[in-house]
Amino acid sequence: MTDAFPVLFVSHGSPLLVGDGSQAHEFLKTVAQDLPRPKNILVVSAHWETETPAVSLSVEPPTIHDFVGFPRALHELRYPAPGAKDLGKKTACLLEAAGLSVRRDPSRGLDHGAWVPLKLIYPKADIPVTQLSIQPHESPAYHMRVGEALRSLRDEGTLILASGSITHNLRAYFQGGFGRDAAMPDWVSIFSDWIAEALEQGRIKDLANYRELAPFAVRNHPTDEHLLPLFVACGSASDSLLSRRLHKSGAYGVLAMDAYELG
Repeated sequence: MTDAFPVLFVSHGSPLLVGDGSQAHEFLKTVAQDLPRPKNILVVSAHWETETPAVSLSVEPPTIHDFVGFPRALHELRYPAPGAKDLGKKTACLLEAAGLSVRRDPSRGLDHGAWVPLKLIYPKADIPVTQLSIQPHESPAYHMRVGEALRSLRDEGTLILASGSITHNLRAYFQGGFGRDAAMPDWVSIFSDWIAEALEQGRIKDLANYRELAPFAVRNHPTDEHLLPLFVACGSASDSLLSRRLHKSGAYGVLAMDAYELG
């Protein structure tokens, strides 16, 4: 599948990523340089949680500011990309063909898991985009199955952008008093390196069972919704799971900001 569009997983971190000048911020500004221009974009964000898969059919998806306690200027930012209604319809049909129940949402906008990285990767906001939800009560293997159903989209010029976080323990952040540039504790870096090694070696079964096999898994993900987009990316990549870590950095000590290209 040499001409299939690659799949990306990015860690979106804090909403402040959009303008904080961090290593991850600067990296995301360069991502599009190494990619062909996609026809459209399907974002799988950790911040849209539903019982069954839901896909947006919005023609003009609004920018959702799904956070509190941040500067007013952040709430005033917009990402006015056109919606990808046809892509949404195709996504729903592919999931239904795979035996999954799907809900079509006529007006869902782009949450910060989508628009923050998109604003850095494609700042002109001129590529049609839609979103697909995650199911936090379902397993990594289930989300791989979701991804598998969507593989054919890559042959049609669609960028599947999975947006979550390689590590995500906000309680540890608040209790530890970490600053933005704090060093990552061993329990964060060891886990993120385990994920990188498993991806690069194509250890799909190990990844699906990461909560039992990965060191410090539950400490890094008390709940695993922020890692679930990665498994959709794995499923939509390929059976061989060719992947490479594009970026490695940390934020606020406990957030590994790794990014991957898969497939």
